[in-house]
Amino acid sequence: MPFRPEPEAARGQPGRTGVLLCNLGTPDQPTAAATRRYLAEFLSDRRVVELPPALWQPILHGLVLRTRPAKSAAKYRSIWTPEGSPLMVWSRRQAVLLRGYLGERGYDLSVRLAMRYGQPSIASQLDELRARGCTRILVLPLYPQYSGTTTASVVDAVADWARAARHVPELRFVMRFHDDPGYIRALSRVLLQHWQTHGRPDKLVMSFHGVPQRTVQRGDPYHDECVTTARLLAERLGLRPDDWVLSFQSRFGKAKWVEPATQTVLEQLGRAGTSRVDVICPGFVADCLETLEEIAIEGRAAFQAAGGQEFHYVPCLNDEPAWLAALAELVQDHLQGWPTRAPSSSAK
Repeated sequence: MPFRPEPEAARGQPGRTGVLLCNLGTPDQPTAAATRRYLAEFLSDRRVVELPPALWQPILHGLVLRTRPAKSAAKYRSIWTPEGSPLMVWSRRQAVLLRGYLGERGYDLSVRLAMRYGQPSIASQLDELRARGCTRILVLPLYPQYSGTTTASVVDAVADWARAARHVPELRFVMRFHDDPGYIRALSRVLLQHWQTHGRPDKLVMSFHGVPQRTVQRGDPYHDECVTTARLLAERLGLRPDDWVLSFQSRFGKAKWVEPATQTVLEQLGRAGTSRVDVICPGFVADCLETLEEIAIEGRAAFQAAGGQEFHYVPCLNDEPAWLAALAELVQDHLQGWPTRAPSSSAK
């Protein structure tokens, strides 16, 4: 494997510190062709689908990528904005605002955003940080709860990039923040602001992305960390056990997934005559297809079709100031020991 040459701009310069935020990814356009490219990369990741490639790839290319892209593209079109994919819009805004929050605190850092699948790629943004002279890079996957299917996949992509690098920078990773006080505080603030405007529901549903049951059985801590997040949020809000329920969404394929399923929970609440349900998705820090279409549209329809009445989707953290402050503190905590201050503030 040929090694990449060292960027000329980085040679002979004092090393800088960079931060790489990583989110899941999104198609470039809400079209079948763009969605097919995105899904081909996403579903080819061995962390996401743990079947042997010889078994899975014929199914992926012979069936899944022939039928699913058009359906997924239609869903993307239902939530697409003039600025583009909501996930990309919010993630970019978070990166820009994080840079501002850190700058106000005297930090001199390069902050970049990458997507695990699609563009901008992790490799391209690591190249950009190295071109800016970064010899120390903190990688922060925007997944609060650790899973091999998400966080570890980001580590894989960084390792693949480093394998071809001539001068590998110092690397640190934020592997989880499911119980971070600032993150929990930001979630509670979003809910309390919503309830101040709209009143409280009969039931709060905390919906997290699901994973196959065998992933948990093989030692993945994701389920336990979702339970911890939900418990801490309920405690901070002072909720009673019967005020809320934990559920899991976004099932794919025929394998058994962790339960209870969000759609099943919403249908049961509807049949029980629940007057109002609020749904929040604590595992997503930015609104995306899984929140805006699967929950706000499909979840609402399932609840009301089962007899439920009022349905409220509570937006993700997005650009909530309490979340951005928590994100800045998370970065600060993980940068300890690295030179990060701007020259003008170093003498203070």
